[in-house]
Amino acid sequence: MKKNTLHNISLGLAVVALLIFVYQAFQGNISGAGPFIIAFFVLLAIGFNGYKMLKGFVFAVLIFAGVALSLYWPQYFVQIGDFKLTGLIIPLIQIIMFGMGTSMSIKDFAGIIKSPKGVLVGVTAQLAIMPIIGYVLANISGFTPEIAAGIVLIGCSPSGVASNVMAYLAKANLALSITITSIATLLAPFVTPLLMKLLAGQFVEIDVLTMMWSITKMIILPIGAGLLFNYLLHGKTKWLDDIMPML
Repeated sequence: MKKNTLHNISLGLAVVALLIFVYQAFQGNISGAGPFIIAFFVLLAIGFNGYKMLKGFVFAVLIFAGVALSLYWPQYFVQIGDFKLTGLIIPLIQIIMFGMGTSMSIKDFAGIIKSPKGVLVGVTAQLAIMPIIGYVLANISGFTPEIAAGIVLIGCSPSGVASNVMAYLAKANLALSITITSIATLLAPFVTPLLMKLLAGQFVEIDVLTMMWSITKMIILPIGAGLLFNYLLHGKTKWLDDIMPML
């Protein structure tokens, strides 16, 4: 079977899955429609992967599939037996940050010299405009204080590695994206707690020093370890060079 034929079949099946989902939804069977909307996104991603113009949407479509999966069956993402999966959040973030550190070097910060205006605009947008938008949304949303504070926190958090993936898929300035992400991430342990105290202090109590140390443990220390790892071992052990990008 030709490759394009397989992708065309996937797109056709995606349409069928979407129609079944819509029918089930109109019948009021929202819970039974879950598998079909998830199948729609997965099949759509497979179909998009066969076309050069649509490949850039595969990552976004798979995110929708993951969101739909967690919305329909949240119990499988909350706890397994007596073990709460929330206990994995910090270690997983640390692993991701370590992986980010292993892919970074001093050269990543050379973009500050090459395009200082672009870096300044990007960092300002992440550390000034985004928090203000989060604050405005939190105040007009009418949500409970905890959820409102969460909205502000999202606005105060810098973009992560995913933004670099998006820049790559969009064929944007990847070097600039990496530079902005690196700087904003390194500033986060110091700027985010202060912004939260200023903008979210009315919703929940914010302990600035505790929050700074918590973010430092999750971000700065793993990235520092990754940078050191990259400096000492990069290019010296082939199997490590092959494995580290997977992080």
